[in-house]
Amino acid sequence: MRTTALATLILLTSGLGAVEPAREPVRDLSAGILLKDFQPVSIYHIPRTEVRRAKYPAIDVHTHDYAKTAEEVDAWVAAMDAANIARSIILTFATGEEFQTLVTRYGRYPERFELWCYFDFTGWDEPGWSARAVADLERSHRMGARGVGELMDKGMGYKPMSTSLTSKTFMDTTVGMHIDDARLKPLLAKCAELHMPINLHIGEDAWMYQAPDATNDGLMNAAKWHVDQTRTGLADHGQLLVMLEEAVRDNPATTFIACHFANCCADLDSLGRLFDRYPNLYADTGARYGEIAPIPRFVHAFMEKYSKRLFYGTDNHYTVGVYPVTFRILESADEHFYEHRIFGYHWPLYGLALSDQTLQDLYRGNSARVLGGQ
Repeated sequence: MRTTALATLILLTSGLGAVEPAREPVRDLSAGILLKDFQPVSIYHIPRTEVRRAKYPAIDVHTHDYAKTAEEVDAWVAAMDAANIARSIILTFATGEEFQTLVTRYGRYPERFELWCYFDFTGWDEPGWSARAVADLERSHRMGARGVGELMDKGMGYKPMSTSLTSKTFMDTTVGMHIDDARLKPLLAKCAELHMPINLHIGEDAWMYQAPDATNDGLMNAAKWHVDQTRTGLADHGQLLVMLEEAVRDNPATTFIACHFANCCADLDSLGRLFDRYPNLYADTGARYGEIAPIPRFVHAFMEKYSKRLFYGTDNHYTVGVYPVTFRILESADEHFYEHRIFGYHWPLYGLALSDQTLQDLYRGNSARVLGGQ
């Protein structure tokens, strides 16, 4: 027994000082893969829900002038029918003759499309601008405008702009007016008188203000889409929120819709505090599904709490297949899925599994109650 034990001990310890044979270097199989090409596919075999139609008829409060011909208008209506979208609100960025052209184009479907105009900022820095702009707003209202928007302030204020979605000059070097500017007060009051809600774009998402480096959570997009904070006069997101609050506070009869959750997706509590203080403030969900779906439990609780203050919106072209994606996120409890072609993030997404009552409020109830129409 002793001999066997000793032999075993010698055998076990004899290799302690031995040199292991050289191992083959581990190859980095990710070498050469560019970050922009990173499009993971979920490995999990879990339920996958296809939601082609909204559970309840929906009003899309955030669209733009996507249909350029009568045939494309017809195609849009067909896509809405297939998705259970009862009506789309088109934020035109247009005034005057441009707005009238759009009224004519979409006029064959008066129950399916609602058009909102823009403020005419021509000569905004000249005496008498407010009165001229109010008169133009009244003309647009007579032509059929039922709201104003999307007023776009990404830090440099409002100023004249092209109605083309591909050639806006929001970020030039001229500082325009912000929503709390005294010159806008008569227009905000006129909107209240005419029952015209105002849709506002406030700043950008948090990751767009961060350096596009290895710590940026939104790097997949931030590398080519970020806010240049070196420009003179640029207001950051926090400053723009303060300006929004002052305008909402000082114009209690005017209805404000902060689109994209007021770009507070990374800090929804900030938006919640404004909701708690100001009953004339609302928000839409347009183009922020990729930002809210990664944190489903927190967003679920937020949207359930503020279900009467939120509107359904897409802010995406009807041909890209966005409707079923939004329905899946809002209605299902699906986990860990991606939508690279629409959102472009590396984040996995999760369904919010909103309650039936919240879905009814979000899809149509709040729009009918606050904005009018059915």
